[in-house]
Amino acid sequence: MGQGSTQAASAAVCTPATPAEVRAMIRDGYTGYTGGKAPGYVQANICILPKDYAEEFLLFCQRNPAPCPLLERADQGSYRLPRLGKEIDIRTDLPRYHVFRDGVFCEEVTDIRDLWSNELVTFALGCSFSFEEALREAGLPMRFMDRGGVAGVYQTDIETQPAGRFHAKLVVTMRPFAPADAIRAIQVTSRFPNVHGAPVHIGDPAAIGVDLSRRYRDVGSDEILPYELPLFWACGLTPQLAVANAKPPLCITHAPSSMLVTDIRNASLASF
Repeated sequence: MGQGSTQAASAAVCTPATPAEVRAMIRDGYTGYTGGKAPGYVQANICILPKDYAEEFLLFCQRNPAPCPLLERADQGSYRLPRLGKEIDIRTDLPRYHVFRDGVFCEEVTDIRDLWSNELVTFALGCSFSFEEALREAGLPMRFMDRGGVAGVYQTDIETQPAGRFHAKLVVTMRPFAPADAIRAIQVTSRFPNVHGAPVHIGDPAAIGVDLSRRYRDVGSDEILPYELPLFWACGLTPQLAVANAKPPLCITHAPSSMLVTDIRNASLASF
């Protein structure tokens, strides 16, 4: 492929699109991040579990709404999520999936049709990409987004509320802001409790057990300028740690920053 063709393909991937177009692009082989795709629409974290673990995981979400803001639970065996998008097929519509067996990460795949069974239950959880759009609309700068990246991800020493076999340390995302912008960021994100809401911590990372040089699975940016404050939001990767502790025979999740793009508008999730 020549340079012109490469640039054209890159531009096509970066062009804003409808949710249906993004999902079609994924089915055609796109495996990158979904951040910035289909502006204005909710993206969801995904956790798929055997039916014998579903009720406990539902309770875990209810007890920990900040990292696990539940948007939808599918019927057992159904790979459709009609309330999130009538054409969604959860087996094919994420760029990358992570597969866990007995709580251990085994592989990354781009299609889970071969893994699907009528014993599986899908959970869709709110994602910080929704409130990032609100932050951008408020004029708040996020350098990692300008560079095509994602927020830094960290494991804290904060315990979540356990539910049966599910328990975990809280995972967070970090975004740095100048002090005045930090105040505005708190105000903006507090309007979106269904997509993680306001920060869980501001300032000293060590106070929550975070070393900024040690990102969770090396995901995202750790850059903080001298005049900035780090703000930490609960993260939808927390359930992956809970899965590791619960050790179900099979669990399938989204890969970091590779979400389900839904047909729901971000604005519909604002509480005020």
